[in-house]
Amino acid sequence: MNAERHIVAMGGGGFAAGDPVLDRYVLELVDSPRPRVCFLPTATATVPVYLRGFFDAFPARSFEPSYLDLFDRTVADLDAFLGEQDVIYVGGGNTANLLAIWRVHGVDDALRAAWASGVVLCGVSAGANCWFEASTTDSFLLGRADPLLDGIGLVPGSFCPHYDGEAERRPSFRRLVGDGTLPPGLACDDRAAAHLVGTELRAIVASRPGAGGYRVDRDGDVALETPLPVQLLSGAS
Repeated sequence: MNAERHIVAMGGGGFAAGDPVLDRYVLELVDSPRPRVCFLPTATATVPVYLRGFFDAFPARSFEPSYLDLFDRTVADLDAFLGEQDVIYVGGGNTANLLAIWRVHGVDDALRAAWASGVVLCGVSAGANCWFEASTTDSFLLGRADPLLDGIGLVPGSFCPHYDGEAERRPSFRRLVGDGTLPPGLACDDRAAAHLVGTELRAIVASRPGAGGYRVDRDGDVALETPLPVQLLSGAS
């Protein structure tokens, strides 16, 4: 376990996108010869192809991979199960559904406890949105970027994934922060991620040249977007 509390929120990328570089960055935060990595595919239910991708990316010869199925649940003690992991990796999909299902089962509280104990939390898209107080999401209509105000709130403020990858994300996030619907926050392009230690931003990292991260604040009744320094990771392409 880490003495520090790490969250790596990916705007897009990771194993599901054929991008091992961001995943490797997460694993470098763990001091274990065979890390215990648990996948939470809740945002897409338990889609077999997503699970296969996870187990291909985190093979048993090098990791202790597992996943938490909340549709056919077999884990009784969620606090113990999640608390014994080195990394908890949350998949993309429907953020609103993910949060609702987590709350029914008490996963949100178990994740807070795991984070407080030093388990590294990470995820992509919905799996990045969830850690913040608020976010933009296409949970309610694909192709649209609506505000979502009830994340689990480990990190104050808001988050926007796919900032350069989906047409509605950037203008919607700027508008929603500018008019006060969303609190100020962070945005990440596809294949960029925000690394937070505690609740403070340590770095924006990227696995693709040109992928960026941004701070979006409110200035009067408009948004002020500030590009942040980016660490281009080894192996980026």
